[in-house]
Amino acid sequence: MPKGEQIKIVVVGGGAAGLFAAVIAGHQGAQVTILEKNQRVGKKILATGNGRCNLTNMDMHISHFHGMNPKFAYNALQAMDNIQTIDYFEHLGITHKVEEEGKVFPFSNQASSVLDVLRYELNRLGIETIVEAEVKEIRKQSEGFDILAKNGAKYFAHRVILATGGKAAPNLGSNGSGYALAEKLGHRLIEPFPSLVQLKLAEPFLKQIKGIKFDGDAEIIVQNKTVAKARGELLFTEYGISGPAIFQLSRTAAEKLKKSQAVWVKVVLINHLPKDQLVSYVNKRWQDNPEKNVSFSFVGFINKQLVPVLLKQAGIEDLNKPVALLTAREKEDIINILQDWRFKVIGTNTWTAAQVTAGGIDVRDINQNTMESKLVPGLFFAGEIMDIDGDCGGYNLQWAWSSGYVAGKNAQTY
Repeated sequence: MPKGEQIKIVVVGGGAAGLFAAVIAGHQGAQVTILEKNQRVGKKILATGNGRCNLTNMDMHISHFHGMNPKFAYNALQAMDNIQTIDYFEHLGITHKVEEEGKVFPFSNQASSVLDVLRYELNRLGIETIVEAEVKEIRKQSEGFDILAKNGAKYFAHRVILATGGKAAPNLGSNGSGYALAEKLGHRLIEPFPSLVQLKLAEPFLKQIKGIKFDGDAEIIVQNKTVAKARGELLFTEYGISGPAIFQLSRTAAEKLKKSQAVWVKVVLINHLPKDQLVSYVNKRWQDNPEKNVSFSFVGFINKQLVPVLLKQAGIEDLNKPVALLTAREKEDIINILQDWRFKVIGTNTWTAAQVTAGGIDVRDINQNTMESKLVPGLFFAGEIMDIDGDCGGYNLQWAWSSGYVAGKNAQTY
């Protein structure tokens, strides 16, 4: 490249990571073009945080990130941390607020406001955005790259930032197309699988309890050992179980299933009482009203739609039996299932339901300090396309901002 020539950067993908990488590269003085296959950029941003955009989280510890080598994310998360992210978006006009579990949202409660300020910044910096431009091939040349689009258009760049996302939420444009582009350039792929997604269960009675929502605990059990646990809202569905707590556990469950291991989810319906207090409380209910049948004895304590299924699972065949006639073993089995109800996990919901992709381009071939390929000089990566994914709660967007920042900065200064 001739000395003094303005660096041309093409960002492939107009999601959170791609937009942020483009803005940062633009701040550095590069000539930046975004190629987006959808009709508009930032569609997935609009869907994050239930339409409110969970920008980041105040608890930004590396333990919230996953992959074959989650520590790969550490340097990028330091280069653009949660506080810097909040400050940057405040500078763009996004007043923030912190909610439960450290989740950070725009004060407007509108994800669209985040996309609006990013698009404003793109326009201010003169960054060109070309939509309906799906890239089919990237060819490395001596001076840079030729980028070929499916519509026949051809582009040249000194540097390329691949920010095409993963496979989660294909209705928003994520179809994994970037994997093939990277593989053709020599990169390895860690097989992707859905994460932050509902779990499918094997039980035949799910239609009877679908729609029941409650706050409880959930654990993933493999070989009779707890390998992950979470607390929060749980929701039974006709195919299995959902809710924020399940989303947090879904990656672990999916990973174990991929290894052909038997996976169980343990549900704790009553998590606010220790076992001895629960025993005392339930026995008192029965002692106060010994004539009530066992099913009706739980009305006012547990969702009544759940009671007959729960009792059947506890081995109680006669739901009309007066509680005074329950045996000690039957009482023990009922109380046990309130704090240890286990379901066989047979899979996860589909990519359409997943919030994020686990797996992706192997980070062993990427420089963790610059996000540049170790195999192809001038090729950079940002966001979900890489084998890094975060917990629910703003971590995946923070990875998009952080990796986009590092890629955008280094693509220009390289």
